[in-house]
Amino acid sequence: MSQGTQGTGGAVATEKLAGQADLKRVMGPKLLLLFIVGDILGTGVYALTGSVAGEVGGAAWAPFLIAFVVATITAFSYLELVTKYPAAAGAALYTHKAFGIHFITFVVAFMVMCSGITSASTASNAVAGFVSDAFRLDLAAGSGGRLGIALGFMVLVGLINLRGVGESVKANVVLTLVELSGLLLVIFVGLWAMTQGRADLSRVVVFESSDDKSVFLAITAATTLAFFAMVGFEDSVNMAEECQDPVRDFPRMMLTGLSITGAIYVLVAICAVALVPVGDLTEASKGSALTQVVAAGAPGLPFDRIFPFIGIFAVANSALINMLMASRLLYGMANQRVLPPVFGRVHPFRRTPWVSIIVTTLIAVGLITYVVRATASEEGASSVALLGGTTSLLLLVVFAVVNVALVVLRRQPVEHRHFRTSLPVAILGAITCAFLAGPWARSEAQQQQYTIAGALVAVGIVLSFFTYLWNRAVRNEPTEFDDVDHLKDDVTG
Repeated sequence: MSQGTQGTGGAVATEKLAGQADLKRVMGPKLLLLFIVGDILGTGVYALTGSVAGEVGGAAWAPFLIAFVVATITAFSYLELVTKYPAAAGAALYTHKAFGIHFITFVVAFMVMCSGITSASTASNAVAGFVSDAFRLDLAAGSGGRLGIALGFMVLVGLINLRGVGESVKANVVLTLVELSGLLLVIFVGLWAMTQGRADLSRVVVFESSDDKSVFLAITAATTLAFFAMVGFEDSVNMAEECQDPVRDFPRMMLTGLSITGAIYVLVAICAVALVPVGDLTEASKGSALTQVVAAGAPGLPFDRIFPFIGIFAVANSALINMLMASRLLYGMANQRVLPPVFGRVHPFRRTPWVSIIVTTLIAVGLITYVVRATASEEGASSVALLGGTTSLLLLVVFAVVNVALVVLRRQPVEHRHFRTSLPVAILGAITCAFLAGPWARSEAQQQQYTIAGALVAVGIVLSFFTYLWNRAVRNEPTEFDDVDHLKDDVTG
């Protein structure tokens, strides 16, 4: 079991959890693998393939491959930490155990929460495009119609969240198979089209950079976008307390899941650029990139009519999961007295954190409006990837901190057996994540990611400051985490 939380809150946490039942350990290795694959698959490759191709041309597979390598390096650090501390709070827990500084723990937890909101906002934008394709609405990028669909979808997610959603492993299996079928469909059509002479494989090795960027800048900018497709594996550590044998199963299943999804993404990117010219993949008015691939590879089959519906289902699932996570984290931080207590209010009948759900939904609505409207202009056409890039930025910073936390926590042994990674690998993970989080790894258009990320985190810091003043003046209590181990405890019905 994990060690007690550092700091003065440890005694409170112990008293608070006395007599509380443990979570039911229902996940064996196969279900854990499906959970990891399903968590990684989804919005990233469905929504951003065209944007990645726009940065590097036919070499769109390269950023996905690099993103896979960087994610895998960091995954080794997560594997040591989750098997060493098999509790449900993830990065916030590891950060708190390593540094014991409540402000750093707060910033990490808040950044993870913000990444969920930006990821769900990206999904809403993608849903609008898939709905337009599925029902042949021909809605132009940045139009009021697309904005209305994206906002309506986010409101629907908020209402479902308010009502209460019981997370189920069986449901995850079904959703994962649907997500997987859509991407395997693209690969199957692409490979079949290649055998029929409909593909131009020469485009796969052609590097084309927009705005005459250097190869280095174009590849790194595209990698920061592609990295969004590889995130999700870190969410699986929150299932540690529900796995039958996390120490044994996590290393094998996480690395296998990353390998499966990495191979799928690279194959999808190759099929996309081989079948559809890069200029068409980046043209929003021609439909989503993967829909174009299916239509080009099998023009006589109705796959192009089915695929947008699969995309809607897969992307919608990602948005719901991310908004559930974001609202629960906001609720958890309020419950730990590091954010205003109003965010910790629970609906008396639905038993859902209704204030946190409303606030996170309103933030997502603002982000969606900004990005969808930005795509209406020629200059802002690339902004469709802005929220996905912001998600990657936030998580890259978190990943860098987690890698450093592993180096620090290596000096704190535990009694039970656990996975061990090489310290040079963790150090390499910290360096690569920090590098990809820097402004030198982004194009001029992508610099807006810092504005969005900075504004979101600044809101959290301001709220935390007022909470500090309230706790000090009224409650006469310190502002700190009582029980980081269970920061993400579910309160949804």
